[in-house]
Amino acid sequence: MPELPEVEVVRRGVERHAVGRTVERVVVHHPRAVRRHLPGAADLQSRLAGRRLVAARRRGKYLWFDLDGEPAPDEALVVHLGMSGQVLVHESGTSPDVPRHPHLRVELSFTDGGPDLRFVDQRTFGGMALEPLVPVAPGPSVSADETVPASVAHIARDPLDPAYDLDAVVEALRRKDTGLKRALLDQTLVSGIGNIYADEALWRAQLHGARSTRTLRRAEARRVLEAAAQVMAEALGQGGTSFDALYVNVNGESGYFDRSLAAYGQVGEPCPRCGTPIRRDAFMNRSSYSCPHCQPRPRNAHW
Repeated sequence: MPELPEVEVVRRGVERHAVGRTVERVVVHHPRAVRRHLPGAADLQSRLAGRRLVAARRRGKYLWFDLDGEPAPDEALVVHLGMSGQVLVHESGTSPDVPRHPHLRVELSFTDGGPDLRFVDQRTFGGMALEPLVPVAPGPSVSADETVPASVAHIARDPLDPAYDLDAVVEALRRKDTGLKRALLDQTLVSGIGNIYADEALWRAQLHGARSTRTLRRAEARRVLEAAAQVMAEALGQGGTSFDALYVNVNGESGYFDRSLAAYGQVGEPCPRCGTPIRRDAFMNRSSYSCPHCQPRPRNAHW
């Protein structure tokens, strides 16, 4: 599943290519792609036509486009990328001789005749929906008029958010009674961190994911959270992590941070720090990767 850097790459692409433009027409090619929009495809198509995209925003792994105009200025188009969703820029007016992408689900064309936005999703776990915007919970650096889609209201800020409060997250992490990796994946604590960047942050901080959060010293909690922010910022600078053709930017280009991964997916490879072969453990129906020497498994593992 795309994590913060991959979603931010898409957000920046949409901001560059589509923000400020007015939607002329929406075509839903597959109803499953708009299943979260309960009034249905026809409603979404009619309500988006004539609306202008005024901003492309993100919180953690969640992406949405603010809209202006009737019928409801206080709503946004939320895009769920799911496991394989892509938002691609495509030249409008494609020749009828060119076959349509087999996984094209939703298509937005604009009044200026410029490139379309296309939502492509091989596995159809993602989709689009119109949602009302609701006020953000009070907190440090929160403006009085800050809003997010209703489905995002419970999601915590991510480490790249200007209003992210590291000290508050450190204390909240230490109050939890769970395994450290589970806590890092908890989007209500800190958002944007998924399996890849959790493993990389834990490797950098030299902490094992099965460590109980109750045993963490304040400096250790801060170290792993700072490592998560650092590794995601580096991944963003390289276009994200692309293990296959599904994780791409709006131009269909893959990121290349996978070449820099120290732990995730590196089972059997030497640890870049000490040379010990990286180990793989089963974790929540997924895999977890760590260095047995640099990240010794705690006696009382708390997965």
